[in-house]
Amino acid sequence: MRMLRPVRLHQALNRTVHTITLPDPDGRAVWAVETDIMEDHRARLYRDGQRTSMAKMPAGFTIPGGKIEVDAGLYGVTRVHLVTPDGQERRLAPAPGTLEYRRAVLTRDHPRLSRGIAVIAVVILLVNLVLAAPAWLEMVTSIPEVAERFGTFTSPVLLPGWLLATLTVAGVVAATERAVTWRHNRIVDAETIWTSL
Repeated sequence: MRMLRPVRLHQALNRTVHTITLPDPDGRAVWAVETDIMEDHRARLYRDGQRTSMAKMPAGFTIPGGKIEVDAGLYGVTRVHLVTPDGQERRLAPAPGTLEYRRAVLTRDHPRLSRGIAVIAVVILLVNLVLAAPAWLEMVTSIPEVAERFGTFTSPVLLPGWLLATLTVAGVVAATERAVTWRHNRIVDAETIWTSL
């Protein structure tokens, strides 16, 4: 039986662990869900540190007290909730060592700084939506196979390579910031698919 390993600093960008403690016939059980977006697109369920099952995402694990639903996208976990039989939902808490946990601690200890980072992330994504996304769309539609099927697109904005690269890196960081704080907006986050190319 495999045991749950702590999240190391070098794994913080790709590996997540979320936990929930629930009543159990033997007292209380700690359930944990582990995902690693670099390794595979699977979720692993642990009970008191021992792996009990694994499933391809989106995944659902039936446990005493409900079902844990898990899914992940390009920038991390998008859903990790316990759904009870009466339909109520509880999000599992990020485990120490994860990027989500570190970000939650920053929010708790420095709320103003946290809000500032959140605002900057939104501004970066909006700037990317206007400037970088059209440039990436032009680049993608210049691929012969794509152009043949969908046609080409010419960006109304011409960006130097260094600026496009800078906006792309900033967009990835901003999208990751929004993912680890569970923020999502259809308009603000519309361009994150381009920053992941």
